Amino acid sequence: MRGNIAQLMQQAQRMQENLQRAQEELAKIEVTGSSGAGMVNVTLTGRMECRKVRIDPSVLADPEMAEDLIAAAFNDAVNKVNAESQAKMAAATAGMPIPPGMKLPF
Repeated sequence: MRGNIAQLMQQAQRMQENLQRAQEELAKIEVTGSSGAGMVNVTLTGRMECRKVRIDPSVLADPEMAEDLIAAAFNDAVNKVNAESQAKMAAATAGMPIPPGMKLPF
């Protein structure tokens, strides 16, 4: 019994180290979301910090369309960061499902 608890504690420690490493990797990635067939691009880091926004000058002629395309590009980038985050966290937890609504890091 005692050996099982020690082994479980070691597994938990390894998983915590893997999660830490995955979070560090995520902080370094950059993803680009786009909209309007590439007329607007938004680049975010894994920490959801905006690094760059590129807007085709032709989009600026219609401010309402520009607003919509910027929002769509930003949402696309956020979705890509979230997908990358889920993939890295799944790898770090060795496929063990994280309960819905549980935020990482703890």
